[in-house]
Amino acid sequence: MKLQEMYQTAVRMGIEADPRGAEGVERFLATTRHRYEKLPDFVQAVYDEEEFSNPFSDTRVYVGEPDAEVTSLLAGIDMNVGEVLLADRLRERGRPVDAVYTHHPEGYGLSRLDAVMSVQADIWAALGVPIQAGERLIDERRDEVRYRLMPLNHTQAIDAARLLGIPFFSAHTPTDNLVYRFLTRHFDELQPLLIGDIRKALYDISEYRQAARIGDGPSIPDGSAEKRAGKVIVDMTGGTEGPVAAIEKLAEQGVGTIVGMHMGKELREAAEEHHIHVVIAGHMASDSIGINLLLDEYERQGVAIIPTSGLIRVRRAADGVTVLDEQGAG
Repeated sequence: MKLQEMYQTAVRMGIEADPRGAEGVERFLATTRHRYEKLPDFVQAVYDEEEFSNPFSDTRVYVGEPDAEVTSLLAGIDMNVGEVLLADRLRERGRPVDAVYTHHPEGYGLSRLDAVMSVQADIWAALGVPIQAGERLIDERRDEVRYRLMPLNHTQAIDAARLLGIPFFSAHTPTDNLVYRFLTRHFDELQPLLIGDIRKALYDISEYRQAARIGDGPSIPDGSAEKRAGKVIVDMTGGTEGPVAAIEKLAEQGVGTIVGMHMGKELREAAEEHHIHVVIAGHMASDSIGINLLLDEYERQGVAIIPTSGLIRVRRAADGVTVLDEQGAG
């Protein structure tokens, strides 16, 4: 595949799995263009016009020509300077690496991470939370995230990749959308009654079983296995954790259990206060599911995948049913 094709495939698959639906994505893009048109000329001059067609600011090609051919891809969850050097070292040892893929973004994708968080309000709206309330809550949280990211050195890995001549790109929210859809369908099909049933449903998925073998598997509160789950929602996309105040809104809509990649102390305490169960599925395993769904498509187009940096590589057939791990075992 060409580098540009890989990027476009990630955007396309992310849109197809987006909780907002095709109309919601188009509305978001139209709003983005409308805001751009109101900007002063000097701001428009440096604006990233990818935002007119790509709703995911955390998905970008950072280094490399669009028509660069990629037959071998080093892929991981966090690809920093060390992993870029790893790619170069593998090349030196005779193992081809044509490009590096990182799930968690760098550069522009990291500095603009807050821009993808608005999808959370649309997810809450589908559960019955008034959209105006959801948007206000997420806007406040976006400000927090934006100011937290401002002091970071965003381009270290990108600078290293550029100096070494290694194509480098990220796809964050697209693969988070993919795992969100995957798990939502999984729970809709199984309709788990108890918290223990949710844990079992997660263990049925290869990435979570493999994570559990190294002590990083799904976690439920002590003594909760026999508790009834109630309405189960999946919290896997939207850039980063949402606001604490959203927990109360979800409780008002009858949410009984949140299944998330991770959840900070304040959010867990708010959930407990509002009698919502929290199941921590696991960050690396959850990210791996969405990444794998994208990488499977790359493999079908002839790209060899070299997994690293926390990625639990599991292959699925095109029908999404057959599961093969790295060793080809079911």
